[in-house]
Amino acid sequence: MQFLFSRYLMLVTLASLPFMAQQTFAQSADASTDDLATETSEAPSSDAAVVEAPVLLAESTTEEMDPQREPSEALNQPEQPVAVSSISSAAHSSVVAVSAPVSSVAVSSEASSSVAAEIAASSESSAFPRAENIDLKEVVRSPEEAGESSSSSSSVAVVNEVVAASSASSATGQSKVILGVEVAPGTAARLVWTPDTVVAGLAEQTPVLVVNGRQSGPTLCLTGAVHGDELNGIEMIRRVLYQLDPEKLTGTVIGVPVVNLMGFRRNSRYLPDRRDLNRYFPGNTRGSSASRIAHSFFTNIISQCNALVDIHTGSFHRTNLTQLRADLSNESVAALAQSFGNIAVLNSRGNAGSLRSAAVRAGIPSVTVEAGEPMRMQGDIVEEGTRAIETLMAKMNMYGRQNKWQRSAPVYYKSVWVRANQSGILFSRAPLGKRVNKGEVLGTVTDPITNAKSDVVSPYQGRILGMALDQVVLPGFAAYHIGIQTPEAILIEEGLLDEEDGDDVQRTPSQDTVNDLDALTRPQDMDDEE
Repeated sequence: MQFLFSRYLMLVTLASLPFMAQQTFAQSADASTDDLATETSEAPSSDAAVVEAPVLLAESTTEEMDPQREPSEALNQPEQPVAVSSISSAAHSSVVAVSAPVSSVAVSSEASSSVAAEIAASSESSAFPRAENIDLKEVVRSPEEAGESSSSSSSVAVVNEVVAASSASSATGQSKVILGVEVAPGTAARLVWTPDTVVAGLAEQTPVLVVNGRQSGPTLCLTGAVHGDELNGIEMIRRVLYQLDPEKLTGTVIGVPVVNLMGFRRNSRYLPDRRDLNRYFPGNTRGSSASRIAHSFFTNIISQCNALVDIHTGSFHRTNLTQLRADLSNESVAALAQSFGNIAVLNSRGNAGSLRSAAVRAGIPSVTVEAGEPMRMQGDIVEEGTRAIETLMAKMNMYGRQNKWQRSAPVYYKSVWVRANQSGILFSRAPLGKRVNKGEVLGTVTDPITNAKSDVVSPYQGRILGMALDQVVLPGFAAYHIGIQTPEAILIEEGLLDEEDGDDVQRTPSQDTVNDLDALTRPQDMDDEE
């Protein structure tokens, strides 16, 4: 019996434990409420409105206990504030002031919103990385030292990503996005173009120099060494680009000194597959290697241009007088050709696959500068070509001052090649650029075995625009390139020469010359075209 009574007391005690715990917890909560109310009542009378809020907050902490939940669980739960519509605005503001966590969260939220807004504004301003503003005169040993980095795109390589915001904000020009990189106004950058086609698994990274002027204006593109063995254009582009001050430049100048880097490294005119890159523009993505390289270059760089100057030299042991090749039947091209000063202009459509012809078809006025011979760097030729490009930039109101007193460019609407009639060694008598008469001896070809000689005679009156260097030739070899003017152009040019030089012999065009000038207004296709 005693045993059963003990068991009964034990069961009653265990059954009452949850209720006792709940009552103890409620008393503890009431005690904390009284303490908080006492502290609040001692506050100054000016804050009397605050008294009501802590009581309401304390009451909100008293909730009905779940019988299935342990008391320790309930004690560890965070307090859940309850919205009370009867709290006055003054009491509400006082409660927020007392509650430090709430105010901290509010401040953090405002700061986060401000940061988020700045990030959003920054992302909206430009979706492209910005190239670092550099001094092109600064010497670097490799493109990597200029900040080059790889790109996921096969035709794009990024140099540097950030430029000072102050220089961009004060610019009146516009940023230029080239090869996926934003070049800010008033800055210069070295970029890298990588063609889609690779050789032996290695991509050829071709340097691209960009100078974006402080003032908005046209974009002039300068390209050199489309044929890898033509060197004069490389130095012309270097001299032009490296003397530009972005703060004084209006518009943008893009220079690619070596387009055919694979041919340049091999001292070859051609690509490694023996194709001539300047016969495949504008190219396509499904053709030969040359066609794909041409497409990548044309799409990523040439499409950015408002005007193009493609620089070449003579080919295969020939040299050219510094001259322009331009399709003068195109008004915009003719206007561009008139802006180079007094260098000779030869009317020519160009090969259909040449960079110049493809650019003209795309609506980009383009000319070719032919200057000097391949495989040589000729200082006097480089200087002449550099001055012509600087004159162009001045007349385009991009950079420098125009020379108000300047001779007009002699224009040749037709040209012919004079060929050797026997094999042997060619020795020239007439120098490059000389004005010749019909029947004048240009050079001789001597057979080294029989000592037989034959003269190469000019069948026209004109000027030697290009010629072969002294070498062994075969019958039919193109030795002298004679430019022929219209009678009106001859009289205009000779009048200017008499006035300025005084020592040129005036020539009256013969009837034979006039009769030979058929199709004077039709652009000619050159045997040595670009």
